[in-house]
Amino acid sequence: MSTDKKQQLEQQLWKIADTLRGKMDADDFRDYILGFIFYKYLSEKMNTYANTILKPDKITYEEVEKHKDKKELLAAVKEEALDKLGYFLKPSELFGELARRGNAEGKSKFILDDLSKVLTAIEQSTMGSESEEDFGNLFEDLDLTSSKLGKTETDKNELIVKVLSHLNEIDFDLKNTESDVLGDAYEYLIGKFASGAGKKAGEFYTPQQVSSVLARLVTVGKTKLKSVYDPTCGSGSLLLRVAKEVKEVSAFYGQESNPTTYNLCRMNMIMHDVHYKKFDIKNEDTLERPQHIDQRFEAIVANPPFSAEWSASPLFMSDDRYAPYGRLAPKGTADFAFVQHMIHQLADNGTMACVLPHGVLFRGGAEGHIREYLIKDKNQLDAVIGLPANIFYGTSIPTCILVLKKKREHSGNVLFIDASQHFEKVKTQNVLRPDDITKIITAYKTRTNEDKYSHVALLSEIAENDYNLNIPRYVDTFEEEEAVNLKTVSMQLKNIEKEIQTTDATIAAYCKELGIDTPF
Repeated sequence: MSTDKKQQLEQQLWKIADTLRGKMDADDFRDYILGFIFYKYLSEKMNTYANTILKPDKITYEEVEKHKDKKELLAAVKEEALDKLGYFLKPSELFGELARRGNAEGKSKFILDDLSKVLTAIEQSTMGSESEEDFGNLFEDLDLTSSKLGKTETDKNELIVKVLSHLNEIDFDLKNTESDVLGDAYEYLIGKFASGAGKKAGEFYTPQQVSSVLARLVTVGKTKLKSVYDPTCGSGSLLLRVAKEVKEVSAFYGQESNPTTYNLCRMNMIMHDVHYKKFDIKNEDTLERPQHIDQRFEAIVANPPFSAEWSASPLFMSDDRYAPYGRLAPKGTADFAFVQHMIHQLADNGTMACVLPHGVLFRGGAEGHIREYLIKDKNQLDAVIGLPANIFYGTSIPTCILVLKKKREHSGNVLFIDASQHFEKVKTQNVLRPDDITKIITAYKTRTNEDKYSHVALLSEIAENDYNLNIPRYVDTFEEEEAVNLKTVSMQLKNIEKEIQTTDATIAAYCKELGIDTPF
């Protein structure tokens, strides 16, 4: 599908989202519209796959409902669909069928009960199968009884029928296996919701240009990855971005504490055609209850919540993630707790890149101790990259990227990059342009000194700075002011004095004509 058609699909979906926008706040209508798009996607995948299975029998999936061997045929399709797709839908439960039923003969028919049963049936179809955890409670945020949809049942039904009917007219082009247009459009919608969600946006979405930087950093020199992990995966955009940078990712792992965002992440994975057997996303607090603790990952990317609170329980001093450091990250700023967690789970041949607030570079106390241990004792810090301020939704603070490896090729130095002044202002946000991103990645690959942009600092230099990583200590961005020519300034002042005298004389002449005193 061409770029024009991709943009057309994005615009069509956003226009349908507008149907709900005036009825409820951004979080709610995001959950409804993305949920309905996901249901249509599952239906179309089911219908296409079932038709492929039934082709030797010379019948379509729609025709099974009236076939004499209906029961046997459905059982056979279900068995294969659960393995291949991970879920099952009867012909009567498909999106198109409900949309038609709701708008039969041009009149809105009551389908809320049927729709609710279908969404439940999708989840229940996976019970006892390998995909049960991946599909369980996926639609729990789609409350069809909510008063936000309308005051009466009729009002709610009319709104839902309208949305389903509009969606039913859109071609998702799923037969085009060479393109991931629908997945990209879904990602586009998530980004649009994030841009209007203010402070909450950081909970579920990393801006695409930042995702691109992180993904390219962890895939330098690689065409395939055994695994990629995000301990604070939000909507999964970072994990999916990494997959765009290599030919293949064998497995995706993530953890997300917010149940709604956890559901969104699983939907996003499936919408990008990531097979349910290839992703393992958990709904838990990563620091308190890590779910993949015995595994090691080749690539780790993350945009943890900035300076979040955590328990910092003394019990963690016996946790393998934190014990070697002898100190825990402060209760009020868990930034380094996430770093320690990630480096613990990084494979020996892996790379991790995470976004953090600038405070991690210079704050003292326990954080200073942890920072020194990472550099002096473990020698795992590979690069520090300063980003522009105001590039994240909901916060304008400047941020940085830390790149860490367990086995570094450049073990005698740390690369510092100051990319804070390389951006474009778009409305109220600062945005990294493609050239800005390329410049960062090129600097990371070449590890050279560039005036006012990058500096390769020896470990001894960092030690002299007491392991303070504040970027201006290493990258001098000072701009000398132009020398002042005193003769020129003197002449300018004389000219100004003459202009004042001329103006005073003009005013005095006017005052004399008017017969009033001059103001000076």
